[in-house]
Amino acid sequence: MAKMLTRSLLCAVLGMSSVAMAQDAAPAKAPDADAVRDTWNYFYKGQGQGPVLVEAKLCTEVAKEGANKYECTAEVGPEGIKAGTNVMLWQAYLVPQGDAVEDIMVQTKQGAVVRETKDVKIKGEGWRARQWTGLKLNKPGNWTVSVLRGDQVLKEIQVKVL
Repeated sequence: MAKMLTRSLLCAVLGMSSVAMAQDAAPAKAPDADAVRDTWNYFYKGQGQGPVLVEAKLCTEVAKEGANKYECTAEVGPEGIKAGTNVMLWQAYLVPQGDAVEDIMVQTKQGAVVRETKDVKIKGEGWRARQWTGLKLNKPGNWTVSVLRGDQVLKEIQVKVL
């Protein structure tokens, strides 16, 4: 099962490489046949197993049109951001076809204090389900943005707020 999810994740990431090629102009490496087959099997027959979080990043802009439509076009860098800046957690998932997932949360913490928790709902309607969740990082300090599914942490991102 873990091998299948790893291959599925790899194939999903490589499958999204067409967008990366548009942004980076670098050719994509073709995934091996087993990775593609595992991803197909997961998408078409993996109902009830939950989503695979392929990518998550903090952004200040998501394109509304053009070649990069629905992609994060301005990522928050390691230098951090100013308090009060509009920020989104951009997420990309692989969700089995027909599944609706309603138990994902995005949570922000300043130090150890939880400041906000938002529900995220995604559906398996295509190869990639993208979602961006607006966040309030309105006080200076070290923050953690987490993607949670129940008590499982899918991803954590540290950000400095100035």
